[in-house]
Amino acid sequence: MASVEVPARARLERRLDDVVEENRFTIAVVFPAVGAITLLASAEALLPGPLNFNPYFLLFGVAVMRLPLVAGVAPLLTRRAATGLLVLCGYTYAVEFVGVLTGYPYGHFEYGVDLGPMINGQIPAALPLFFLPLVLNAYLLCLLLLGRRARRRAVRLPVVILAVIGMDLALDPAAVSIGFWAYDGGGLYYGVPWMNYAGWVLSATVAVALLDRSFDRDGVLSRLERCRFMLDDLVSFVVLWGVVNAYFGNWIPALLAAGFGYGLWRTDRFDFPER
Repeated sequence: MASVEVPARARLERRLDDVVEENRFTIAVVFPAVGAITLLASAEALLPGPLNFNPYFLLFGVAVMRLPLVAGVAPLLTRRAATGLLVLCGYTYAVEFVGVLTGYPYGHFEYGVDLGPMINGQIPAALPLFFLPLVLNAYLLCLLLLGRRARRRAVRLPVVILAVIGMDLALDPAAVSIGFWAYDGGGLYYGVPWMNYAGWVLSATVAVALLDRSFDRDGVLSRLERCRFMLDDLVSFVVLWGVVNAYFGNWIPALLAAGFGYGLWRTDRFDFPER
């Protein structure tokens, strides 16, 4: 019987799956733990000058932690899904530009740390690498937690939107504490103003609605069942921002991060293979 040639895309996807599967614990736990220590050491100016908040180390670490999500989503990238993600990237840049220039919808803020190459000297070029995973992780987790209830759009979308906002409620205070960015006049919620979260209601609604329209939900659920590591990027989120928030005494954000960890435990996604 003649062998069937595997398409190049399928071979690449399989190879990426193997790399992530073989290094799950390192990617999802070791990298964010080291990242948290490095960020805290940078915030305390304990590292040699060039290593403090080194943008290339930072972007490399973020890219590695994103690998499980990239590998998990890759087989789902139809033309429609890819187009939706590109539109969402465009929205991410546009709303950030407006935010930096006008203070709307997130409030007036300034970046305090070099997060890599900047577009027009104002926003990070890697911005979608930071924003899109929040939406994707929230979407995937909620699909698993909701079960059959996720079939109803009127249930699915509000729950995912709330989850995205919850992730920022955990992330933003930690980022402000480290010095990634700062809001003019600070804010009552660990230095973050209420307006920021009003803006996140808008952005989360746009992003979640677009994501939901772009991907085939049955295909996503099928991939989630087969791909055990698909939510490992959320494990990294829990470890990284949970540790940072705890260090600075941001206990509500730290508990929120732990809450997402509980959600992962409920979905039985803390199942790293024994080495």
